[in-house]
Amino acid sequence: MSNHNLILNLLLDEHWWGGRVADGTNMPYGTALFSADLTTSHKANQASPLLISNKGRFIWSEEPFAFRFEQGSLLVEGKGELITGEGHGALKEVFQYVSRTFFPPVPSIPEKLLFTAPQYNLWIELLYEPTQDKVLQYAKEVIKHGMPPGVIMIDDNWHEPYGTWTFHSGRFPDPKGMVEELHAMGFKVMLWVCPFISPDSLTFRELEFTGYLLKDREGENAIRKWWNGNSAVLDCTNPQAVIWIQEQLDNLQREYGIDGFKLDAGDVEFYESDDCCYVPTSGSGQSEAWARVGLKYELNEYRACWKLAGQPLVQRLKDKIHDWQGNGLDTLIPDGLAQGLLGYAYTCPDMIGGGEFLSFTSAELDQELVVRSAQCSALFPMMQFSAAPWRILDEDHLRYCVEAAQLHSQFGQEILELARQSSLTGEPIVRHMAYEFPEASFETIQDQFMLGSFLLVAPVITKGMRTRVVAFPAGTWDGDDGSIVEGPSTKQIDVPLSRLPYYRKR
Repeated sequence: MSNHNLILNLLLDEHWWGGRVADGTNMPYGTALFSADLTTSHKANQASPLLISNKGRFIWSEEPFAFRFEQGSLLVEGKGELITGEGHGALKEVFQYVSRTFFPPVPSIPEKLLFTAPQYNLWIELLYEPTQDKVLQYAKEVIKHGMPPGVIMIDDNWHEPYGTWTFHSGRFPDPKGMVEELHAMGFKVMLWVCPFISPDSLTFRELEFTGYLLKDREGENAIRKWWNGNSAVLDCTNPQAVIWIQEQLDNLQREYGIDGFKLDAGDVEFYESDDCCYVPTSGSGQSEAWARVGLKYELNEYRACWKLAGQPLVQRLKDKIHDWQGNGLDTLIPDGLAQGLLGYAYTCPDMIGGGEFLSFTSAELDQELVVRSAQCSALFPMMQFSAAPWRILDEDHLRYCVEAAQLHSQFGQEILELARQSSLTGEPIVRHMAYEFPEASFETIQDQFMLGSFLLVAPVITKGMRTRVVAFPAGTWDGDDGSIVEGPSTKQIDVPLSRLPYYRKR
């Protein structure tokens, strides 16, 4: 059935997921008051017009909608057609149905190195002052400390004014030589870009009358405030604008050997409902259009995205604070699970220890938090360092982080195979316990997850915790510590700071 507004009465023990990834800690929905409006905010992360339940029901629309759970009911209001369905089994079955129906997977995956080795984002370490020497020094320190080389990401301000995607000659005197040296060390190189154009730049003057820029309600080139100032915005509903930006990126690949791009921004908040676009659309539509730009590049990363589940795009969780709770370490697992259940399989946690840079201006960093963050990320599809662990940690804490990085690489081929399977089936790589074990009443578990169908991972996300309780499904489980656990059972285990608990199903 379909309409634009609907009310569903919740079933007994029914739990729902979907909407915005950043609401992961509120999932599953249904037991408490909750509301969200996908038309106005995606909360700086991925979103999709989808809700699914463990009772085999779903709601889908091609357009954003608002929804709220209250008093045993789910109320949905949308401008587009709302498509509903039921009778699709449990959580896995309903996900598989909506995946193949509304966002079937593309049989290709992002760059393999993203899965098989840790990533190194230079944001926290270099902030707005990256230089060629600092980039090379960071890479050398990675190797020196026994961490596997992987993708290295040169973040904001490697370039001339925003939209002028050429290396800043003062900070990067020989970018081609730098890239060649990084390649020789085993790294692939990614550059940060965004859809903004500095309005006082030569690039803006060249684009001003082309129609490539977003226009406001008055038909003038829109100037929007974002975290780095006020800029014009590419209108990526215009195919010529897409060709223009991809030409800039292609040139970086040809001239310097750059391997790929981190395509930042694209948040719905930077667009207005009455903007004049080449193809009339919503802010969500502009977010989707910017995300499609990256489909050309095997090595890519997004933080904000609308729809495009099933596509070979890397989706990183939004910037987390350097804390245990409140958009900190506590959100990595529930937000990662939400990504998977919205169809974003190629997920990456935020930078280890947090990517919100103001947290790192304090001299008092929590070394235990950095270790547990690295461990929590190690058996996700990807893991990403930023703040240099050799700079902020003592010898023991550094060793535990290096071990987490090495563990990810040890599992790299298995993770890569899961990614390949996902490109064919659409299934999440990081899976909710209730996804794999629908009869076990695991719907509200937020501190453990399945990597594929074979590995139960139970990180520590609470400060000072040295024992934790793990819920084991039916079967025999072989632990990382040599233990054997028979399920179904609930077991308290020891979790010294050196340990990331994981169990393989026989």
